Order: sequence, then structure tokens, then C-alpha cells
Amino acid sequence: LSVDQRLFFCRYKWPILIGGAKMSKAIETKKVIVDDIAGKFKAAASVVVVDYRGLNVAQVTELRKQLREAGVEFKVYKNSLTRRATEIAGVDAINEFLVGPNAVAFSNEDVVAPAKIINDFAKKNEQLEIKAGIIEGNVSSAEDVKALAELPSREGLLSMLLSVLQAPVRNFALATKAVAEQKEEQGA
Repeated sequence: LSVDQRLFFCRYKWPILIGGAKMSKAIETKKVIVDDIAGKFKAAASVVVVDYRGLNVAQVTELRKQLREAGVEFKVYKNSLTRRATEIAGVDAINEFLVGPNAVAFSNEDVVAPAKIINDFAKKNEQLEIKAGIIEGNVSSAEDVKALAELPSREGLLSMLLSVLQAPVRNFALATKAVAEQKEEQGA
């Protein structure tokens, strides 16, 4: 080895120059993680990005528990890996919100669940800040996510629909009953 090469090894540690295999393993690991994150973005019905600074471990654990019970996955990833994943998934418009410490909630089934749980939790814990979201493939602002959270649940919407559908039948039944009672009074 020349003097320059020896100085390089002393300053920058041996595995950096010689350990090309080690670096490629790290890169391969990161590629797998990026592909995994991209798959989650593609499969998700909704995604919510939050800033969790200021929450203690107990609060984050409680939030994770609530999300897990609703079938929502809550993860913290490096922003650089998440940005690459969003580019692969085609939702790179959300990259402007990936600054600072972020956590991402993925829901594959219920569009409203992550927004509702996180919004309710943020009302009780002011440190949790909703940054943005992806709702059925469209990047949404924090205000849109909060508006989605204020919607009734799926069950609530179905009960409202059912009551709307039942109203004409109920009104018709009441009208026919009133007509029948009126005819009975006239006939008696």
C-alpha cells in the first residue's frame, strides 16, 4: 500500500474502502425496506402522516394500541427511505411534508379509521400534529384529514342510509293507517 492509501485507511476505517460487500448489504437492506414501504403506500386505502414530537413513550404506546385495534399499522421510517418509497408508489406529492420526525399510519381497509383515531388522540394530546394524508391515492392536507375524521363511521353512515330508505315506507304505512282509521270512523 502507498502512503496515501495507508492514510486513507487510518482516517476513514478499513471497511469503507475494502468492505464493498458490507456496503452493498446495507444498500440491499435499504432497497428491501423501500420496496416494503412502497407496497404499503400502494395497498393503503388511507395514510396519515403525523409529527409525534413531544409525546412520551406511554402516549405513543397508547396511540399504537388504539390504531392496532382498528387494523391500522403505525410505523416510523427514515424520511429518505419514505421519500423514495413515495416516488415508487406515485404519491411523491406528500414528500414536502416529510420533514422532521414523522410517523405514518397505514390502513388497507377502513379509509376513516386512522384519521378518526389520530384526530381524536390529537385533541387530547396537543403535541401530536397531523401533517398530511393520502386518501384513496390522493394527497390531502391536514385539514382534509381532519374533515375526514369528523365524518361518521361506516356503521353510522349505514344506519343513516337505512333510516333514509325506511322513511318513505314508514310514512306510507302511517298514511295508510290514518286513511283506514278515518274510514272506520266514517263507517261507524
